[in-house]
Amino acid sequence: MVKGETNLSKLIASMTPELNDGAYVFTTVKDVSVIPREITLFEFKEKEGVTVVLERSQADALHLEYHFVAAWITLLIHSSLEAVGLTAAFSNALTEHNISCNVVAGYYHDHIFVGTGDAIKAMSVLTALAESSK
Repeated sequence: MVKGETNLSKLIASMTPELNDGAYVFTTVKDVSVIPREITLFEFKEKEGVTVVLERSQADALHLEYHFVAAWITLLIHSSLEAVGLTAAFSNALTEHNISCNVVAGYYHDHIFVGTGDAIKAMSVLTALAESSK
């Protein structure tokens, strides 16, 4: 396995945000077997239930309840899970523009979920942050 980037300046300058197609929702279930694994984006076990993120159309087909519809932005830089400051940098930039974000770190990339109505604005903010760091 290749280790990701840890240098904050490089991470910000090269983060390259990409807006993924689709609309995604966060839902919670007690029994994950009600959702086919092949349609989930990710899941996280909490004591109250399992949070599952999947495409809105899939959640609707399964009659799952949700309250937040999100756009999914991937930062294409391979960031290390040990990197310090990247999440703070982009979340602060989004906060300055009143954009809520929910962040998931995968092994290779950071993934940001913002309200669908804020997707284009968030892409602009993230792109500007990267450009200002070059």
